[in-house]
Amino acid sequence: MTRLLKFGAKARGGRVAARTSLYLIASTGFVTLTYQTLNPENSHNSHTLNFPFNLLNGVVRSSRALFTITSCVVDYKYSLHGLSVDSNEYGLTLSEIHLRSAKRILKLCHSNKGLYVKAGQFVAAMRQVPKEYSSTMSSLQDQAVPCDFKAIKDVIFRSLGKDLSEIFISFDEQPVAAASIAQVHHALLKDDQEVAVKVQYPGLDYQMKFDIATMDFLSKSVAWFFPEYRFNWMVSEFAKSIASELDFIQEANNSERTAQNFKNHSVLRIPRVFWDFTSSQVLTMQFCEGQKVDDLDYLRRMGISPLEVAKALVEVFAEMIFVYGYVHGDPHPGNIFVSPEGPGGFSLVLLDHGIYRQLDEGFRQSYCQLWKAMVLMDSKKIQQLGENFGVGKYSRYFPVIFTGRTVNSKSALGRGMSPEERKYLKQELKSLKMEDISSFMESLPPDFLTVLRTDGLLRSLVSKLEAPLRVRLMAYAKCALRGLYSRASSESDSVVIVALSRFEMGIKYIQLRLLLEIMDLVSYMDSVRRSLKTRETAGYNTINMNAVKKANELTELLIDIFSALVPPSQHRVQDSSALQSFFTVCFCFALRVSDNPFSPWSYSQI
Repeated sequence: MTRLLKFGAKARGGRVAARTSLYLIASTGFVTLTYQTLNPENSHNSHTLNFPFNLLNGVVRSSRALFTITSCVVDYKYSLHGLSVDSNEYGLTLSEIHLRSAKRILKLCHSNKGLYVKAGQFVAAMRQVPKEYSSTMSSLQDQAVPCDFKAIKDVIFRSLGKDLSEIFISFDEQPVAAASIAQVHHALLKDDQEVAVKVQYPGLDYQMKFDIATMDFLSKSVAWFFPEYRFNWMVSEFAKSIASELDFIQEANNSERTAQNFKNHSVLRIPRVFWDFTSSQVLTMQFCEGQKVDDLDYLRRMGISPLEVAKALVEVFAEMIFVYGYVHGDPHPGNIFVSPEGPGGFSLVLLDHGIYRQLDEGFRQSYCQLWKAMVLMDSKKIQQLGENFGVGKYSRYFPVIFTGRTVNSKSALGRGMSPEERKYLKQELKSLKMEDISSFMESLPPDFLTVLRTDGLLRSLVSKLEAPLRVRLMAYAKCALRGLYSRASSESDSVVIVALSRFEMGIKYIQLRLLLEIMDLVSYMDSVRRSLKTRETAGYNTINMNAVKKANELTELLIDIFSALVPPSQHRVQDSSALQSFFTVCFCFALRVSDNPFSPWSYSQI
């Protein structure tokens, strides 16, 4: 029996909600019945589905979804009525409604299960939705109720044409993992090979069509009520990803292609596929031991450095994105294990290859250029690439989204924003409305949405592993350069050309690393100079002129090296005053210490 949610609206709001619910339910029912009439061959699987029962089940699930979303719409309309958009009360009230609505939708996902749980996980990985939604939905990542084992046996028999006893010596009835669309069982083949058998829940193909139609209708209905909240792009991306994820043959092909790409990477393991016991609904693969990548207690117990795991993880995914352009789209903790076996004391085991995207070659090159421009803070190039991506003026927020710096930031890579920059950005963001976010997301090419989602999940993992932001940024910068120079050489049979290309890429990377270190140095010395000025105003001695002279000499030398390494168009150091200040401080410190070995003016106090 469907439980109806109550909400605190006035009588008129209740009548509107009731009429809207009936209208939406009737419309969705009509759409579904029409689809089934026009597509009888897809309407059911004769082995598992009873059409009238599953049609009724679909209507109930859709009705539950429709009522939940209608409740959210009424809540937004009623609670925000009469409030000024620019007022603080509006912002606080909006956040409260976001949270209430997210909890309603979370409850819906728990009730409808299946693809609704998958959709909730999809939303949780999108950093571009209100944080109340993404944080609430994140609880769905590890929640799934296993399917009855009898139904699992039936799926295996229909898919492989054999009974379990004909294929396996043993087959654990209790799954080792259960997700939203499938569960995994540990088994032993007749030749004593240990395997993991992934079995899809029955009836999902039919459910998918019904549920996606409902989600699409709901997103359009929400956009009709709130034109600034347009999420049809998200439903479209989810529909594409779930369609490919339900085909285990495609998943097996994805895993083998990734294994080929990373065949020379000893840190990464991809379970081998057993094709004789694999179908569109059953995937049999090598069983690999390990624990979730974000299990810090396990890592420390096994003597594995979380920082090294984070570095290996981001390097693998950076190479996927920038070099191969073939991206695993669902890197959450349940899909990445850490095994204590490996040349460096551990290895990463990458699982669940259902969601992949082949990036367009033009997009891959442009994305590499974007990261190079963001690292070098080349605002003109960022703007140009933003035009290519179709986002125009919103391109100025790319550095904020990916690197945590503003487009004109003077902070070093990985150091975040200065208090002044943060204050300015906060004021600037106040002028942005949900309409701007919707326009931005709708303008992005599908490939960009994929890398955004993957990057969001990856950043979360890196944070859980307690690794600094710079680890991810440097891995991305390195692979972006490699992606710009390695692809051309891979199409050539000339060993000389390949070697020259690699040498050029190596030189470019060294230049970039030196530039980043110099920029880091400049950022640090500015803060030191401010600290020194504060001490001087408090009554400290003036700067020794010998220190100034030595600092000037070193500054000139460093600027010469910098100019030789970096093209003039990419220079970020406009003058040498900051460098001079840094070296002045260093020499002052050295002179003070040499004059007074017991001086309390220590480096940590600067």
